Amino acid sequence: MLDASRAFSSFAVDDTAAAERFYTGTLGLTVTGVAGMEEYGLLDLRLAQDRGVLIYPKPDFVPASYTMMHFPVDDIDKAVDELAARGVEFLRYDAFEQDAKGITLGRPRNAWFTDPAGNVLGLVQD
Repeated sequence: MLDASRAFSSFAVDDTAAAERFYTGTLGLTVTGVAGMEEYGLLDLRLAQDRGVLIYPKPDFVPASYTMMHFPVDDIDKAVDELAARGVEFLRYDAFEQDAKGITLGRPRNAWFTDPAGNVLGLVQD
């Protein structure tokens, strides 16, 4: 029954305007309002040709305590450098050995940062 569904993911933020600026301006992704749903402040974050993630406002929002989205990259050093140049600050975790940029040592290589709402996002290179 659900195997033919066009399932999608979603996450909440406290400020959709700030989220739209970050995901478009800082990360360089495509974000649009959801047609016919403008009054609800819904955003469509496009990740691939036919895949999107719904971003929605939540008044009593609390950031996720886990990595809620990973971005696979071919060259994590280059991706971290480019995002750092755009003002992104990378997180440090005591549980992982990380280099000066915040990239984990070993495989897979990971680096984490947050969006303006505090949701944790990750870069990963296998």
